[in-house]
Amino acid sequence: MTVHTLEEGEIGLLRKEIEILMGERQRLLQVVGAAAVLVANLDSDVLPDDEDTIDAAEMLAEQLNSLPEETLKDALESVRAELDSRPES
Repeated sequence: MTVHTLEEGEIGLLRKEIEILMGERQRLLQVVGAAAVLVANLDSDVLPDDEDTIDAAEMLAEQLNSLPEETLKDALESVRAELDSRPES
């Protein structure tokens, strides 16, 4: 086996790994987008007056706010595309 063949094999493995990572990123963006939509539509006045629920909502909001703007835009766009493709009820 030549060095050239090993490099081609390694390149193929790297391509597969990148494809897997890109798929995972897309699914994570959809989760983040859905969470952002949920937080944006929450009415804090109707949240259960349970400390754990309020803490969880605050934690989620803080994590969403800490994302880079471009990542959050990508996340919202990924959800919007999915919401737009759903048939209306």
